[in-house]
Amino acid sequence: METINPTYSYVTNLEVMQLLQTIKSTKKKFGMRNLATVTYEALQYLEESPCKNQTRDSIESYLNDVAVYRLMPHEVLQMVNDPPTSPLHTQLLIDDNKVPLTDEENEAIIQLTYKHFNKPEQQQQPQPQQQSQSQQQLH
Repeated sequence: METINPTYSYVTNLEVMQLLQTIKSTKKKFGMRNLATVTYEALQYLEESPCKNQTRDSIESYLNDVAVYRLMPHEVLQMVNDPPTSPLHTQLLIDDNKVPLTDEENEAIIQLTYKHFNKPEQQQQPQPQQQSQSQQQLH
């Protein structure tokens, strides 16, 4: 990805979702009925994407934590918008012309992703196998 005009900044999917939610709530006031379908479809996508578990604070703390790695701003943005869940996923988000991350760095980035972007109830839910074992114990 190439920055055409450096005076513009990058926006995350969370910011886009919040903007679209604002547009959705005000579009009837401005008579922009043609915008309704695009807004609806984009919101449907974003509300099912990883940004649904993100907050401004979680993104800021993630950015602070990944600042120690040699990543370009657009690579970090991609990691915020599509949080990596495996080393391969992390490598796909990083430009090829750089020195690849070490296995330890990959794992650390993945752990940071889980730390900052997973909901607490997702982290604490028992595994399906554990649920079935506990159900068997009840019977």
